[in-house]
Amino acid sequence: MAKQQTKKLAFADAFAGCGGLSLGLFQAGLEGRFAVEHDKFAFETLSANFIGRDAKYKFKWPSWLPKKPIAIGDLLSTHKAHLRKLPGKVDVLVGGPPCQGFSSAGRREHDDPRNKLFKSYVELVEIIRPRAVLIENVRGFTMDFDTGAKKKNYAARLKKLLSENYDVYEKLIDLSEFGVPQARTRYFLLALEPGLTAQDPFDILEERLPGFLRKLGLQAPVSSKAALSDLEVSRCGRRASKECPGFEEIAYKKPLTSFQKLMRGRGKKPTDLRLARHAEAISNRFAEIIEYSHAEGRLNTTINDEVRARYDMKKRALRVLDPDRPSPTVTSMPDDLLHYKEPRTLTVRENARLQAFPDWFSFKGKYTTGGERRRKEVPRFTQVANAVPPLVAQAFGELLVDLFSAPIEKVKPSRLRGLHRVEQRAEISA
Repeated sequence: MAKQQTKKLAFADAFAGCGGLSLGLFQAGLEGRFAVEHDKFAFETLSANFIGRDAKYKFKWPSWLPKKPIAIGDLLSTHKAHLRKLPGKVDVLVGGPPCQGFSSAGRREHDDPRNKLFKSYVELVEIIRPRAVLIENVRGFTMDFDTGAKKKNYAARLKKLLSENYDVYEKLIDLSEFGVPQARTRYFLLALEPGLTAQDPFDILEERLPGFLRKLGLQAPVSSKAALSDLEVSRCGRRASKECPGFEEIAYKKPLTSFQKLMRGRGKKPTDLRLARHAEAISNRFAEIIEYSHAEGRLNTTINDEVRARYDMKKRALRVLDPDRPSPTVTSMPDDLLHYKEPRTLTVRENARLQAFPDWFSFKGKYTTGGERRRKEVPRFTQVANAVPPLVAQAFGELLVDLFSAPIEKVKPSRLRGLHRVEQRAEISA
């Protein structure tokens, strides 16, 4: 008897950023329908890697949705009729409101940007009716937010809403356990159609982790040096940057460790290797801070008041990487981390390595931005910092594929019972 054919699980990515979640799901064998991202630089990166002619993985982008940046609110207001045709065609909705939306307190409820993103996401779930919802966010998403009049907890509210129609599970996860060379704790929520599994999927994920790492040739934790040693300037040398005239970049040679070989794959040499132009005095200062941090055992730790006073530094967040441990959490500020042995900050590619992005994945747009533009622009360093590490997304994707392993040619939309009505009740009781 011929083997019964099954179609791939299809996903859509809301708040996609540069596409870390999407990449991991593609690598796990899922099929992408479309992604929602409002920032022009992040969308340029998304397009180059998942939409362009030479893209390694490609979204099956719908004809009704322009291939350009769009906010989730505009998607809902402009394309609702098309979205209503998607139940049964999108199995998994992934994403999570950007963490910046959860950083400012004291706004009135009707003017709170978090509420707008939250409600838009809930509405999108109701319209698309996916079989599963995967959300990633910062730890702060789980904490009470003081509006001035009352406190809100967005994770608790979202879990309550989704629980009306899904089996909902949540967990804080240290992503270094997945082979990501970075100590990065993030909140994950996984909502599944009722009755899919009797076991907590996060327990299943944990049970599968050794095999997942073994398949990739990795052993967690992966240290900063294991991730970055093939990008040391002292080993590779420098060359003029073709992309950025007036800058130098690392002259890449070859990978040295199993993690580096995984990131290299069989693709072309890594991009985004532009080096910062440090003045000699700054480089000398960095060299002394690196030497001090090694001698005093203060690696991966913020510089202390003694060092700040010595160099009259206002910055507090500066850390020197510990070569033998995963890095601290990668941030959007390129000068938050110093190399473990070279007197310089990290390149975009080195930050991407710490986020477990493969070397063929290229980033687009500005490298950095400043001032008020920080609120409006998402340059390369920020794109990397905000992303979900693809290795983690791949592990979740493989879990979902196995959970939905039964033939799915005729997928029935999840029977959602009006999330907006539930939302109204939650607003009243919040």
